[in-house]
Amino acid sequence: MAKSLLQKELQKKKPFECPEQEVAINLLRTTDFLSREGHSLFERHGISGQQYNVLRILRGHRETGLPCQKIVAQMITQMPDITRLVDRLEASGFVSRERTEQDRRLVIVHITALGMDLLAELDQPILDLHRGQMKHMTRAELAELNRLLEKLRRPVMDTVVVVRGKACSP
Repeated sequence: MAKSLLQKELQKKKPFECPEQEVAINLLRTTDFLSREGHSLFERHGISGQQYNVLRILRGHRETGLPCQKIVAQMITQMPDITRLVDRLEASGFVSRERTEQDRRLVIVHITALGMDLLAELDQPILDLHRGQMKHMTRAELAELNRLLEKLRRPVMDTVVVVRGKACSP
């Protein structure tokens, strides 16, 4: 049997133990490949990919803000220490925090005008990056890839236990 592209890239002499193993490793390698350019773009703007993700989530809740637990629940990659991430965003002026009147323990995080400006600066470059990375794929292939990724993730998501996030104290 001919070696797969992944086997060649990894200079793997023996075949993978099973197709599932090859798919899992292929997903990890592809994720790494696709994220490198994004990391570089975020770095040039002084933030990380996770900070960018938090800012995008908060932009969607600009009027009300969100508590940290709800931010964590919406993140693309789960983050155990949201407090430190928000600390860095606050120190840079991209977010602010406030305690609620009803429950002084509850902290709501809001995106600031500076955070909105940063996202506005990044919107087009990120869109261009994603389009450039996938320009060799047809719309039908992209739709099928999305469908397959959702199918792969569905059983895992059905069994995920939601764990309470840490407080996001100022």
